[in-house]
Parts: sequence; structure tokens; C-alpha cells
Amino acid sequence: MLWIGLLGVAWILGLLAGCASAPGPMRDVERTTRPTFTPAPAPVASTKPGRARWVPVGFEALPGWADDRLTQLWPALLAGCSRPAPGFNELCAHALLSPPAADDAAIRQWLTQRLAAYRIETTEGLAEGLITGYYEPTIEARRRAEGSFKFALHGLPAELKNRTPFYTREQLDSLPAAMASLRGREIAWIEDPIDALILQIQGSGRLRVTEPDGARRTVRLAWAGHNEQPYRSIGRWLVEQGELRQDAASWPAIKAWAQTHPQRVQEMLWANPRVVFFREEPVIDPNAGPRGAAGVALTPGRSIAVDPQSVPYGTPVWLETTEALSGTPLRRLVMAQDTGSAIVGAVRADYFWGWDEAAQAQASRMKQPLRVWALWPKALMP
Repeated sequence: MLWIGLLGVAWILGLLAGCASAPGPMRDVERTTRPTFTPAPAPVASTKPGRARWVPVGFEALPGWADDRLTQLWPALLAGCSRPAPGFNELCAHALLSPPAADDAAIRQWLTQRLAAYRIETTEGLAEGLITGYYEPTIEARRRAEGSFKFALHGLPAELKNRTPFYTREQLDSLPAAMASLRGREIAWIEDPIDALILQIQGSGRLRVTEPDGARRTVRLAWAGHNEQPYRSIGRWLVEQGELRQDAASWPAIKAWAQTHPQRVQEMLWANPRVVFFREEPVIDPNAGPRGAAGVALTPGRSIAVDPQSVPYGTPVWLETTEALSGTPLRRLVMAQDTGSAIVGAVRADYFWGWDEAAQAQASRMKQPLRVWALWPKALMP
């Protein structure tokens, strides 16, 4: 029966190779292609294409490596194997056909046997950077405008492809021709225009929709495109206006400011001309996150957004940072499965927290120092 096993491996390798060529939608950023990437010769430090340098190290250099709950990583790794990074096809085939025991120590041994560790630095040799957080908002919605539910979320306008850049946020709110371009593209209505902006910045979200017949269901809005206008931070705008301190520009603070300055909310929103459009998708698995830029579902606490010019999608990445709320160390293995317009540079990441209130609290305050290590197949080392 050995030949059946070999055929199975070949079939999985072929399937994985075919899946690897189709990148998914990006979170609040234009589409891009997965960069070509070849690991550097060990043990000499090397410059990677783009913005990073990878320096070979031993696993003992990864702070807390022996303590991570790697059984929590495994679902994220398997999700990434549906669209593996270049060079990960063989490892993914083994993960699918002969996985290790569902035990932290067994998975750790399995990974160390197959992967080598690299410290990620800037091309100037700096090993410390920044990590922020993001989440998938969950918002109450209606299928038609009624009462306080008067702020629409839109699908792609039919005219979008014929006008580049498309109308700004201010024009879409006030210019008759621009407003007409959105007519009939409404997906749902929500109560808070700031929640609409948060949803656009996060790039996806869940709506708890009340249908016209009273039925309630949860759907997902996924990133479909944007108006090709530049993104401007309303938090920075509030700081520049002298309304908030730099260290206090969080979403809770922005919402609190809006409640006390309702006459200036539209002015604040118009400071960001970027508008994101969505498409509706069913929530098939309520325990799975939205699809990231790598085209796979994000796993809370085990998926990050990266700069793909520094770290290819599908790369396992070891993080060393702290939680913003508690200050406790956050050291764990995650998967590079997304990107974002602000995620630029070698030692830069955005940590996906999930979709509940705790995720929102963590993500809205996370802005911590970061060190990272990439794990790469030993089979590709010279």
C-alpha cells in the first residue's frame, strides 16, 4: 500500500502548489502579489528582498519558546497550509498526512526538526519594532433605514472602475452625483457613523442583522475595495486639533469625544477621505475569523498582519512583546496571514485579537515594543 501513500503525498503537494498563487483581499489596503523569497545562506546575516534582514539563530534564542501552548497554533498553521508560503509545500503535506500528537511538546519537537529560526531585523540592523492590534467588530444592523439605524454600509459602486480616484468621504456624503453612485448599493444600516469607520479601518466585521420580517442572523462584511483616496487617521486629526493627547487617542476616547462634540463629528470623519466598500458573506464557522490578505481565515491570538516585503504570507513568526492592558509578556508562535496599509517595515506587526469585547479592548490599546523571529523550512537551507 506504500504507493497509495506516495500518490496521496503527491496529490496534496500539487493541490497546495495550485492554491498558493491566488492572494485574497487585503485589509484596508490595495491588492498585491505574494513576493518571491529565498532564505539566506546560514550562518551569515543576509539582506532580504525589500525591507528586512534575516539572521540565523538557534531556537534557544527565542524567549519563552519552551512554554508556548503550540496546540493553540496548530489550527492556524493548518489554515495557512491551504495557501502555503513558497517552500512550505512539503511541510504542509506532512502536517496533513502525518501530524504530530496533539501535545505541546510533540508539536514543538515536530517544528524544531523541520524549521530553522531567523531573527528579523531592519536592513540597518535594528531588532526592535512595533506591534499594534486589530479585531473584527460585531455591530447591530438593520436591512433598511429606520429610527437610529440611518448610517449605511455599502457594496462596491458600479461607477468605481470608471473614476480613479473615486469620490472622497466628504463628497459621498454631500455631492449629489457622488451620493447617487451609492444608491442601491446599501448592504445594511447601523446606528453609529464611528462604528462604520471602525469597520472600514478594520477591513471586515460581523453584523447582527435584524431582517424586515424580524428574523435575526449574523453575517460578515468582507473587504471588497476602496475609493483610492489616501487614508488619514482621525485620531491624529484630533491630536492635531488639540482635542486629545497623543497617548490618549484610542477608540474609546474618540467615541467619548464624539458624544460631547456631536456638531463636529462629521468634520472629524471627513478628515479621512478613504472609504472602504464591502461584500456580504455568510458566517459559516462562528469560531473562525475573516480572511486575511493570504486568503485564509484568521485565528484569534495566532494570526498577525505583516509587511509581505519583509515576511512572506504563511511564515510562522515568533513574537516577543507585552499585552497592553496587563503588561504581561506575550511570547508565542503566530502565522503571518494578513497585512494593512500601516504595516510597513521589517519589525512591524498587527496582532489579530478576535471579535468579542475583550478583543476590542486589547486591540484598541495595543502599541507595544516588539521583537520577532521567522521560522523557515530547513530543506531550503544550503
